[in-house]
Parts: sequence; structure tokens; C-alpha cells
Amino acid sequence: MTASVPNIRHLAALVATVRYGSLTRAAKAVNLTQPALTQAIARLESDLGCVLFERCTAGMTPTEAALLLSPRAEAALAHIGSSRVTATQLRAFSALARAGSYAGASEETGLSAASLHRAVADLGVALGQRLVDRRGRSILLTPAGERRAKGFGLALAELRSGLDEVAAWQGKAAGRIVIGAMPLSRAAWLPQAMLRFRAEAPAVALSVVEGSHAELAGPLREGDIDLMLGALRADSALDDLAQEPMFEDRPALIMRAGHPLAQAAALHGAALAQCEWILPGRETPLRGYWEDMMRTLGVEPPAIAIECGSVMTIRQLLVASDALTILSPAQLAVELDAGLLVAVPPPMPVARTIGVTTRLGWRPTATQARFIAILREVAEEDFA
Repeated sequence: MTASVPNIRHLAALVATVRYGSLTRAAKAVNLTQPALTQAIARLESDLGCVLFERCTAGMTPTEAALLLSPRAEAALAHIGSSRVTATQLRAFSALARAGSYAGASEETGLSAASLHRAVADLGVALGQRLVDRRGRSILLTPAGERRAKGFGLALAELRSGLDEVAAWQGKAAGRIVIGAMPLSRAAWLPQAMLRFRAEAPAVALSVVEGSHAELAGPLREGDIDLMLGALRADSALDDLAQEPMFEDRPALIMRAGHPLAQAAALHGAALAQCEWILPGRETPLRGYWEDMMRTLGVEPPAIAIECGSVMTIRQLLVASDALTILSPAQLAVELDAGLLVAVPPPMPVARTIGVTTRLGWRPTATQARFIAILREVAEEDFA
């Protein structure tokens, strides 16, 4: 996540030159001399391997590459929030915030712990803020540090997107897409979409980060993840995230083959309340659906025997016991097809909306937009 970061002053020079179309006005806007601004543009062009401006008597005319990168750079500068921050400081502090220790950040970046210490200390001085507190061998971000870490993460996400767009324009491999995947999406929907996308864009790397909504929402908000797939949440709780429904999933009661309730003519609340249940945490929609179902059947939800969100663990527990769960059959398709487990329709129909969650106002690259379009296609063809 901390690949090469362009020089921050060079990015500011780019943005100003695109905005004003004049070296003189741009240099004044970013407090550089005209020769220094010209050199900054030249260095950025050298780093990118392309021309950013056509020089003429009327001024500086941005090329397509400059028009692709400039809006991303402008957004990144706004997230960084200070002209005093350097690319080295940005990279170092972002790595430290993710790793939680200088040793972990050193391993991630390849920078020495001493270099990281110095960069983070210089950043704190430049911003006039205490960003970290030491806790033994680990560190804890201060409130100011947490705000800066989020802003830097979003800045890096914008820069990655901008550089990917320029690379795609140049006909080079266009970066990577980082996907946060909740359990249901990993069963069939995401793999099918990934295979179809890879057939179209084999040079684009796909990275899947697994976790629950609670585990993935933070990295999504901070720019480490591009999009998140799984069960959607109530809009009122996600004022900074955008959700797009893709399809409806209808979970079933899952139990071992030969379970006493597998052949029952009807499932009654009293019988279900006597069973041991394996369910995900209280914050999940599935847990809420189950509680509503039990109350609709006239019983209070019993205590949960095992609270677990791992499908692999749940599978083993179901096969070896009389416990029940409620899950999408797609998540246990192999065991159901093999006859190890059976799926029974719940006495009250249960449905949950599955879709894509992104940051509010997120602007996908053309490559990211195409991946989302493929997710829509697969959902409509195979899951509608």
C-alpha cells in the first residue's frame, strides 16, 4: 500500500499549472520561483515517463495525462491538508499507522526504524501536532494522528488511482484493485466476477482482503480498500459510505444430515429454541434476522452456544454435532452437494440484500468501474 509516492511539491506544481495555464501564475500560487516550478514539472514528467504540458507562447496546455492525474493530485493534496508534508513523511506515517509499531512499518516499507522515527518526528514538528504516543514496543495514535492517518490513507488512494489512470493511458499495466470481501461474497459471486475480469484485464492485479463488515469498514474509509462486498447495512449507520444493492440472498437453516429436525414436517419455535445455535455476532444482519424469526415464532431467542463468523469453523461444528445455523446455501455448497449437511427452509422467509459498498463520493478509475460492472453482470445472470 505504500508504493512510490510522487513528490508532494511536484504534485502541487502540476495542479497549479493545470489550473492557471501559466508558469508565472502557477509559481506564485505554490510559492515557488518559475525555474523551480519548471524543474518540478520536468521531474514529474521524467518520473511518469510522459509529457504533461505542451509549451507554447500562449502558456502551458495540459496533455491527457495531466488532465487524468491533476484531479487526483488535487484531491490528494486536500486530504494531506498541509504543504509542509513530504512524500517520505506521508509514506512513513501511513505505514506506522497501519502496522502499529516501527518494527512492523520497517518491514512493510523497507526503511530502517531510525529513518521512520526521524520522518514521523519531523512530520509532527512540521504540523505542530503530537501524532503518536509510545506504548512499550507499540505505538498509539493520538486523535490528531488518527485524523492525519485517515487523510493520508485517502490521499494515497487518490494517488494510486491517478497513477493507474496515467499508466492505462500509456498502455501499461493498470495497477491493482483491493477488494474487501465478507463471507457470502467469497462463496461464488466474487470468484466468478474475478475470473471474468481477469479474462478481460490479465495485467491488473486483484487483491482480496477477507473479514467482517466491522473489520473491513475502517480500511475502506481510510483508502486501504477500494470496495467492499457483502450484506448491506442500514443507511442511517453509514453516512460516509455508499451502498449499491446487487441481489437478494435467502439464507436457510443448515444442519447435519440425519439431524432430528431435518425431516420434520414443520419447524416450531419451541423445538428451535431447544437447539444449540452457531451464529455470527450481534452487529450482523443475519443475527438480527434470526432473532426476528424466533420472536415471530413466539419464543425468545435462546442464548447462543457458539458465536462465530468463520464458515470453515461453522462447517466442521455442524458436521460433528446437532447444532444449527442460518446461512446462505451457497456458502456451504460443497458440503450440501456431498450430503454431509442439509439446508431446510426457515419457518419465516429470510432475505438479505447483498451488494457493493464504497466511500461516499469515491471516483473509480475506468478499470475499477469495469470490475464493478462485471459484479453487476454476474449478480444479474447467476444470483437474481
